[in-house]
Amino acid sequence: MNTTTQTSVVERLAALPTASVSDAMDSLGLHGTLHGLAGLTYDFRATGPAFTVQYAAAGETRGSVGDFLDDVPAGAVIVIDNQARTDVTVWGGIMTEVAAERGIGGTVINGVCRDISTSLQQNYPLFSRGKFMRTGKDRVQLVAVQTDITINDVTVTPGDIICADADGALAVPAAEAERVATLAEGIEDTEARIVASVKAGSTLVQARKDLGYHDLQWGKK
Repeated sequence: MNTTTQTSVVERLAALPTASVSDAMDSLGLHGTLHGLAGLTYDFRATGPAFTVQYAAAGETRGSVGDFLDDVPAGAVIVIDNQARTDVTVWGGIMTEVAAERGIGGTVINGVCRDISTSLQQNYPLFSRGKFMRTGKDRVQLVAVQTDITINDVTVTPGDIICADADGALAVPAAEAERVATLAEGIEDTEARIVASVKAGSTLVQARKDLGYHDLQWGKK
């Protein structure tokens, strides 16, 4: 996917709720939902190409948190895998300040974050398994950046399009992003027409039948 095409697809996906994107992925037999990761507030939304980060427990060498941040381009969404640990954080206030200043699109963490007030002040989107104050410095170490990572049973590849909102986060494979966006736009249109039909006097059952609601998720493979 070239840069112009990627920008266009990101903009299209950014205008869609994750619920419709998830349904579109279901219709294509794709699994990309990152179960258990949620935004700090319902207002947070992040959409952009994934910049992946892998952490592991620190060994004898002292570990550090956040040194990769200088390499993240504006508009990217950082996806950190800390192996679902909730006892140490891998994201804090300094990183939020820097990321917000540099126009990074948001951060999704398979783990926890801290300094929540800074995120809220900066309106910087954070999605994680929760929040906790204990630092990851010297407790975790950076293993790799911009390599495939696996969160639950979902593989996230650098450049996959991350979509996150009040309903959670998911990863759209880059090669399928245009198809997913097109299907999700169709789902949104159909659902809006169902609501309009009911408001005009139709029953919900009939409106769903007339507009093919039950085929939205499964009928387009």
